[in-house]
Amino acid sequence: MATDRGYAYQTDVVPAPGETIREVLAERSISQKELASLLDKSEKFVSQLLGGKAPLRPQTAVDLERVLGVPASFWSNSEALYQEWLARQNETARLEEHSGWLRRFPIKEMTSHHWLARRDSVVDQMRELLSFFGVASPEGWRRYWSTLANTAFRRSMAFEMDLGSLSAWLREGELRGADIDCRPYSAKAFRAALTSARGLTRESPTVFVPELERLFAATGVAVVFVPELPRIRCSAATRWLGSDKALIQLCLRYRTDDHLWFSFFHEAGHVLSQSRSAVFLDCDGKSAEEQEADRFAADVLIPPRDYARLVLMQPLSVGDIEVLADEVGVSPGIVVGRLQHDGHLPWRTNLNRLKRKLRWAAKSDAYSAAGRTPIPPQAEH
Repeated sequence: MATDRGYAYQTDVVPAPGETIREVLAERSISQKELASLLDKSEKFVSQLLGGKAPLRPQTAVDLERVLGVPASFWSNSEALYQEWLARQNETARLEEHSGWLRRFPIKEMTSHHWLARRDSVVDQMRELLSFFGVASPEGWRRYWSTLANTAFRRSMAFEMDLGSLSAWLREGELRGADIDCRPYSAKAFRAALTSARGLTRESPTVFVPELERLFAATGVAVVFVPELPRIRCSAATRWLGSDKALIQLCLRYRTDDHLWFSFFHEAGHVLSQSRSAVFLDCDGKSAEEQEADRFAADVLIPPRDYARLVLMQPLSVGDIEVLADEVGVSPGIVVGRLQHDGHLPWRTNLNRLKRKLRWAAKSDAYSAAGRTPIPPQAEH
């Protein structure tokens, strides 16, 4: 019988195994009828095999090896590649039927942030998006994220979320959080780290961003900064990535340090006191759980005794606020923001200059060829 002549795979062209068998038969001058006799199979089976209508099973691959001298592994791999190609063809047709799903997401922003690669065709862009979410189909995305929205998100009924943008933002945070190596969660260590974090409010983003990650990874909490997407209407989020790892996700929705730090300590309150099965969003609505987290953040940043003293010092000058901020150990902007929130200062005041304005670093400076790298916040000068 013939021996192996170096048949190789061409991954750009995926013929049915039967087409390759036909070529071998023609090369060896073997008829279909003769092949049926050599394989001890019916002529009908051989006809279906050569026509791609019958699958090439492992035993047939072994039989073909003996008859044609081509390894069984070649025939088995050829069948696997062909079936995969057929599956992708079927997937393409299914995705084309659901092309409208792509319009639910801010693809332009996601590609500009390098969360997705830009693809030329709608179907290829859908495949890219499915891989980003780690789901098999648009229906899989709907089932997972709709269930999460109905059962896990803690939000007021007034908060109308855009599920496409919000799920993309949360998913990016999840991916970044998964990349951070954390110790098992310890509430005691987390509380101690929060005390240290108050001092970071006085630092620039180049200092506090990496330090927050380092400090809280040692407590079992991943802290990530993720650029906001259109219509997420959300400043921060908290969720658990496992029984021993929490995630605090932040953005720069309001672009000032007082809002950023209040959001961080607000989410820290959720980590300490709320269910590990929920996803908490710091958004426009305020449930009882959100109000509790607000009180926690306010009291940690400015202890009640210090705040009471501050309120009695009206009117306040820039110097007054800077002195008290130094005594408390937080940034002056946090003091101004708290007083404004509680109605002790107008929103428009010259004291706003004590707030540090923040922006995202330029995209060209924020990413390397190595892969997903967070865009760090920067202070505006």
